[in-house]
Amino acid sequence: MGRIIDVNGNPLARKASSYTHAGAGFGGQLAHWNPSLKSADAALLPQLDVANARSDDVRRNNAMARGGVQLHIDNMVGNLFRPSYKLNWRVLGMEETSARAFIREAEQAFIEYGEDPGCYIDAERKRTFTMLCRSITGSHVNYGEGMACFEWAPDRPSLFNMCVKLVSPKRVSNPRSQHNTNTLRSGVAIDRHGAAQGYWVEESDYSEYGMQPANKWSFVQRETAWGRTQFAHVFEPSEPGQSRGENLFLTVMSQLHSLDKLQQTKLQNAIVNAMYAATIESELDSEQAFQLISGGKDSVKNLQNWMMQLADYHDSANIRMNGVKIPHLMPGESLNLTHPSNSDNGFSDLETSILRYIAAGLGLSYEQLARDFSKVNYSSARASINESHRYFMGKRKVIPSRFASIVFANWLEEALHRKILVPPKSRFNFYERRAAWTNVAWIGQGKLAIDGLKEVKEAILRIEGRLSTYEDELALMGKDYQEVFEQQYRELQEIQRLGLPTPSWAQMGALTQDTSTNE
Repeated sequence: MGRIIDVNGNPLARKASSYTHAGAGFGGQLAHWNPSLKSADAALLPQLDVANARSDDVRRNNAMARGGVQLHIDNMVGNLFRPSYKLNWRVLGMEETSARAFIREAEQAFIEYGEDPGCYIDAERKRTFTMLCRSITGSHVNYGEGMACFEWAPDRPSLFNMCVKLVSPKRVSNPRSQHNTNTLRSGVAIDRHGAAQGYWVEESDYSEYGMQPANKWSFVQRETAWGRTQFAHVFEPSEPGQSRGENLFLTVMSQLHSLDKLQQTKLQNAIVNAMYAATIESELDSEQAFQLISGGKDSVKNLQNWMMQLADYHDSANIRMNGVKIPHLMPGESLNLTHPSNSDNGFSDLETSILRYIAAGLGLSYEQLARDFSKVNYSSARASINESHRYFMGKRKVIPSRFASIVFANWLEEALHRKILVPPKSRFNFYERRAAWTNVAWIGQGKLAIDGLKEVKEAILRIEGRLSTYEDELALMGKDYQEVFEQQYRELQEIQRLGLPTPSWAQMGALTQDTSTNE
């Protein structure tokens, strides 16, 4: 029985039974596409320094890249990153009333320390807690990871001694340029399970040229023997075994670099077109042109004499009519008027296409990255914002919230150990059930409202339909529901004391309460 074979003599039935794009593809377009199968570390670590250097360059010099970083910072953190302490008092065996009082006290104490204008929470005393979270988020976009170590500063005029020292990922590397091994990968010491044990941080010297490598490395343990974090390394690994983070610009680096050149070339072209109003073309016969440009010993002299004759002729030909000068050209010359044009020639469409590609790679919408909402309606804009908001909420949980939770845990350990905060009676101490003691959610920048009235009505309907809570809805606005309720209560008391008109929602509540009482 005969078999059907392809042009290479291979059985066609065997080919047809596999995935097309795992083979040569339709028409053989994929025949020469044979990338090697590598782990995340094998693909990333050899080019890590170059990738981060290029990321630094585009962030410094490319407006779109810088805007993309800023969008991540503003949407993931915002202007105040506040804790919503979720002490697991049921697991710890606490009474609810005393536990909730402790929660409020701990939240306010942390905010007071973290947002102190003296910046005592920062080892460099340059950033508040929110600014630290913003820096970690920006580092995550630029380098794919954020790093910090925790130090002890008892000599400061602060109630707490714990402080945070941010570490640039560029400083974490193998000592003396050692090769990567199974236990050391780009400055990260790992155990047989792939868990990080510590980090090699290169020290730096300062000179008039800035920070210079000192060829000295310090090893910082990931955590102490009792579980206190000493070095925080937050990133989102793409596969098991990954040791370092990959920056978000890697997939769009070429487009960012090319778009910048494309825009500059287009701008230069427009400037050149606008510089000249008219040109004079001169026709020379073959013999004259050859004599001028042949390169002979008298070519330069002949060209100069010819240009001087032209200049003298145009100066003397001062012909005017009604005050307007009429140029009289030499025989063989023609006057061409140039018309500066800003014709697009498809540039805007090409630029938009590239920006959409870049936005997709950065997890943003085109409208956000380009600041261009001129081509969308309400429904499209809302869908775009919702999609970006979902992305930002996922990233917030993984990057700034995780870093903030590590900071909060170290701070709470000190507060409890030094008895600055006195907790309710519990069945377990801090070290026995660390996760229950340090469980905390974080409230950052609220969701952008395109049509405030519609979205407020939607939130009210969700609450009244028991599909959501005031805590969730106010968190979407970047607010703490307990602070809002307490402030509303104080304002209502002040309104009644001054005899001002009571808000409609308060009147309805009072009426409902009176009616139920009479019944």
